Amino acid sequence: MLADKKGSEFNHHFAGILVILAGVFLVAQSSLLNRWSFLRYLWPLCFLLAGLFLLVFSDAELWPFGPQSWIYGLTHNAEDLQHKAFALILLVLGFVEFQRARGVLNSGWTRWVFPVAAFCGSVMLLFHEHHPGMHGADHMTVMARVQAEHLNFAVAGFGIGLLKGLSEVRSRWQILLARIWPIALIALGILLMLYTE
Repeated sequence: MLADKKGSEFNHHFAGILVILAGVFLVAQSSLLNRWSFLRYLWPLCFLLAGLFLLVFSDAELWPFGPQSWIYGLTHNAEDLQHKAFALILLVLGFVEFQRARGVLNSGWTRWVFPVAAFCGSVMLLFHEHHPGMHGADHMTVMARVQAEHLNFAVAGFGIGLLKGLSEVRSRWQILLARIWPIALIALGILLMLYTE
């Protein structure tokens, strides 16, 4: 159980580092993009890396780290299925935003992928099951703390989705919102870094 706890905390912390980096790259690109145009690709790459990491390392009981097959884990364990769904959301976000940065995807619908995915991920967090460390003497306290942390992640995700969506709409606030939503992303990364079970 201690190994599961440490693994889960590491996964949240590593994802937090990547989310913070994405936010920092977004903040930096507004002033440095003219000099270093490659900065526009770095923040979507952070989401792609987080998605790949979560896809592979989120559930240690699944192959290649554990004895269970992916099919068994995804059909018999809601937590495994949720982790892989979160990974898929991150991969889709990273892919779409990377293609937008390249200028390949410039249809109007693509600007709504991020807000919709953020809202979906946030709703999923409200129902996210977490089992590591939930069998000890103080398991109810741990469970309450984990649920509160996931609620904080969900609220931050809703806020990020809303700010990002509004930053895509032409208005007199568009430039300000485009600068604020990366700060909210950094705040989410810090929350992930502070995660404990």
